[in-house]
Amino acid sequence: MSSAAASDAAPEPKTATKTTFSSLRNRNYRLFAAGGLVSNTGTWMSRIAQDWLVLSLTGSSFAVGITTALQFLPMLLFGLYGGVIADRYPKRQILLGTQAAMGILGLTLAALTLSGHVQVWHVYAIAFGLGMVTVVDNPSRQAFVVEMVGPADVRNAVSLNSANFQSARLIGPAVAGALITAVGSGWAFLFNGLSFLAPLTGLLLMRTSELHVVQRAPRGKGQLREGLRYVAGRPELIWPIVLTGFIGTFAFNFPIWLTAFVHDVYHGDAGMYGLFNTLMAVGSVIGALLAARRGKTRMRLLVAAAFGFGMLEAVAALAPAYWVFVLLLAPIGIFGLTFNTTANASIQLATDPAMRGRVMALFMMVFVGGTPIGGPVMGWVTETYGARVGFLSGGLIAAAAAACVGLVLARVGGLKVKIDLHPGKDRQLIALVPREPELAAAV
Repeated sequence: MSSAAASDAAPEPKTATKTTFSSLRNRNYRLFAAGGLVSNTGTWMSRIAQDWLVLSLTGSSFAVGITTALQFLPMLLFGLYGGVIADRYPKRQILLGTQAAMGILGLTLAALTLSGHVQVWHVYAIAFGLGMVTVVDNPSRQAFVVEMVGPADVRNAVSLNSANFQSARLIGPAVAGALITAVGSGWAFLFNGLSFLAPLTGLLLMRTSELHVVQRAPRGKGQLREGLRYVAGRPELIWPIVLTGFIGTFAFNFPIWLTAFVHDVYHGDAGMYGLFNTLMAVGSVIGALLAARRGKTRMRLLVAAAFGFGMLEAVAALAPAYWVFVLLLAPIGIFGLTFNTTANASIQLATDPAMRGRVMALFMMVFVGGTPIGGPVMGWVTETYGARVGFLSGGLIAAAAAACVGLVLARVGGLKVKIDLHPGKDRQLIALVPREPELAAAV
């Protein structure tokens, strides 16, 4: 690891008082977070409305999967190029352009739906357009965090970003469910389009003099390959990204599974779908706030969260009653969010500033870019074999991937499995211990 990355990953200064909301002391970050809360609420309203609109137009869970896949296909195809752009140009300027483009696309879908002319191919096209904008927006937004708050607060800010996104998820699905039931999907799309005025205002009001100076990559050939070589040579980056790829591709297909459970298992309506998303969001907010208080992010937490997330999905898939399924949604949200924030913060802190855009583009590419593969596959499994089998398969894949990556990281970190047949208060039945004591702090 270079000296720049090492300084980023260094322990936080003891003189700073760290709290759950310490990043909000920064004015620029407060503007960013406030704008994000409004636009994230609109985004969640649009997601719920989009899934339900496609299901209403087609009656097919597979079509919902296709819509999700089209929205994330550009990230799979072009995600690394978005990272190169994020490393090369001022991120605030990039975000002004991408947020405006997303607002225009949201208003276009609102106009089509409210006028009664919307067809499923319109939804497909706009989903793909949003995906193209996200290719540049996502790595720029992820890497912009450190420019606002600096390396010392980046872990806290990443967790608060997740809490922000999931807090909006508490509001958005509930409002969207009520709007869809009362007046249809179009008004949810309209709110989403207008909501992008909030982050645009926040970006314009920022004090650029207070942004942390980050080295930008100069124009040059081979920058994409350079980013891939950089990640491939660092186990602390490549294996969390591999695990993220499996989780994102196969275990985060909730639009497919939850619509199928509502439609086919519990025979509910858009209000029930909004309730399911809200319950998951409650867990996600709890997970994000817990992560914001956490001082360190170790690989063992990453693996444990991924394994627990997968197993909870498997248990929920086999839930014998509606109330059991409902009670499991919040814990699924907690474990899923813990995994996501731990992976995000760990990777950012282990990366050289000049490479951060490309590395975060790769992270987001495998996390959401795998959806064009996993979405149709999980949609087909769900439609062919039922909602329970689809949800179960996604959870088991996630748990198996976590176990495999955990074993690899243990080997890389010089750890071995120890079984204690006489566990006590301070002794676990199964534990990972270092083959050599000096390696203990590395994992």
